[in-house]
Amino acid sequence: MQFPEHAVEQFFRTYAITGFTVSKDESRLLFSTNLNGKMNVWAMDLPNGFPYLFTQTEQSCGALKEDSGGRFVLGSFDHDGDENYHLYAMPRAGGKKTKLVEGEKEDKFFFAHLNEAGKHLYYSTSKGNPNFLRGFRKDLETGEEVQIYEGENGATSITAVSPDETMAVIRVHLANTYALSYLLDIKSGEKTLLSEDPERVHITGDAVFADEKTLYFVSNDEAEYSYIVKYDIPSGKRTIHADFENESAAAIYWHKDSKTLFIHTEQGVEDRLYRLGNGEGEAENLNCPLDVLGQIHVAASGRIYVQGTSAAEPVNLYICSNDGVWEKLTENRVPGVETEDMVAPEVVSYRSFDDMEIEALWFKAKPENDNGHVIFWPHGGPQAAERKTFRAMFQCFLNEGYSIFAPNFRGSTGYGASFTKLVEQDWGEGPRLDCVAGIEWLFETGKCHRDRLYLLGGSYGGYMALLLHGRHPDYFRAVIDIFGVSNLFTFLNSVPDHWKPVMKRWLGDAEEDRERLEKDSPITYLNTMSRPMLVIQGANDPRVVKEESDQIVEALRKQGTEVEYLVLEDEGHGFSKKENEIKVYKSILGFLEKYQSI
Repeated sequence: MQFPEHAVEQFFRTYAITGFTVSKDESRLLFSTNLNGKMNVWAMDLPNGFPYLFTQTEQSCGALKEDSGGRFVLGSFDHDGDENYHLYAMPRAGGKKTKLVEGEKEDKFFFAHLNEAGKHLYYSTSKGNPNFLRGFRKDLETGEEVQIYEGENGATSITAVSPDETMAVIRVHLANTYALSYLLDIKSGEKTLLSEDPERVHITGDAVFADEKTLYFVSNDEAEYSYIVKYDIPSGKRTIHADFENESAAAIYWHKDSKTLFIHTEQGVEDRLYRLGNGEGEAENLNCPLDVLGQIHVAASGRIYVQGTSAAEPVNLYICSNDGVWEKLTENRVPGVETEDMVAPEVVSYRSFDDMEIEALWFKAKPENDNGHVIFWPHGGPQAAERKTFRAMFQCFLNEGYSIFAPNFRGSTGYGASFTKLVEQDWGEGPRLDCVAGIEWLFETGKCHRDRLYLLGGSYGGYMALLLHGRHPDYFRAVIDIFGVSNLFTFLNSVPDHWKPVMKRWLGDAEEDRERLEKDSPITYLNTMSRPMLVIQGANDPRVVKEESDQIVEALRKQGTEVEYLVLEDEGHGFSKKENEIKVYKSILGFLEKYQSI
């Protein structure tokens, strides 16, 4: 019997899992997913239950937490991609949600902690302090709210709360590479800096209380890669508890009964998960079967629940038993496509204009599908990285014959603090030239013919796509921009309020850096944007507002450049609705095919 080739829809019929929570007795797991086409919360009885709808929200979920007493579930939800998450409670059996904290539509609420008794909820909010955020404790029984801090200098969030609720760790975000944490006495409001020198540019990250006297936290103070600090609260003494060569600690989790620290690390395009006892000794690599890890939960039993993905495997939930055996809990897969039919990337590297080594992922289309064309993909962020994560878009395009090249240019994470800082106040020079060097490497190595390269990027990658188009149009057959920044001046003024304190260090000042910002703004190079373009934008995008796409499309059309414009009225900075996602990538494939023969 003859069956049709794989269809576009198959690759996008995988579903997202954006967060989960496990009941204290491990009898049930709840997860946020678009399993039925829109984002909702689903439940699954453990160990082998079938997923069932828990509550119908049709909105993205920012956090999910089941009460340890089994009485209710907390969640935060936005509206059509606006990222203004509000806090809700849901009955244990599911059903309709009830708002916990009243606020205006534009207010943001960030869930931080629910105490063991399920009585006190800790959260930060833009309500009343949109630039720096404020922190609160809400009594869920009486409804009483107590403000525990007033943010200042940078967006301030709650990282951890001590078991007796006398202390909290709060984190002030000054930049993606500069964040200071403080130990807060909740009753007195007194704050103690956890770092030695607040003037040194470094980050303190995740934190956990082992008890009322011991705190562990992540830091990269005076180091390229983040390590674990053990902090003695009574004395203020700091000691390095664990570090990993060329790996950065990203998140930490504490198991009270066994006094064990679990550590999630990042290295370039891959993650690892370690287990470290309270005493001295080497951390044990748990050999997680996933390449990139998302949320991790360590249950009271010591079992570990992990959300993660690999380049050829969509996001799934796994459990690791106490003896180190991994088992898959969900079966999220591409329907009708075997794993061996998908493409895992080759990790490659090349030398840039200044001889700096740049790592990249090279996805080569299988010979039977290969159409000879390559898509150049600059990632978003910019302080992020293209990693071994499953992208339905990539696997779909590979199946259609397009190879994909994704460089981790300067500013990418996972290669040391100094490398990540290189994009700060240099969005359009060093990273752009790294991309140009990568393009030339593709040509020189014979991976791509000079007349068969497309350009596609989203967010910062969309900005880079626009900039490369304006400054190096002869490289590309056609260009696709997905919610990319077109004008750095308008972008500076339009970002969310709690981003504004970090914008000078991250990007620059509109007056002081006018010449550089003008040079690095894609809209400066309109007259050389000669290639056909497809621009895609979410109408509710709070990060890169619709005006960024509107102005570039209007200007391009005015000068006669061929441009198609697709606006999604019910999306923000991404695609939360499955039909929208399919619509977007069908449009991209149609656009690519249209210009294969020019």
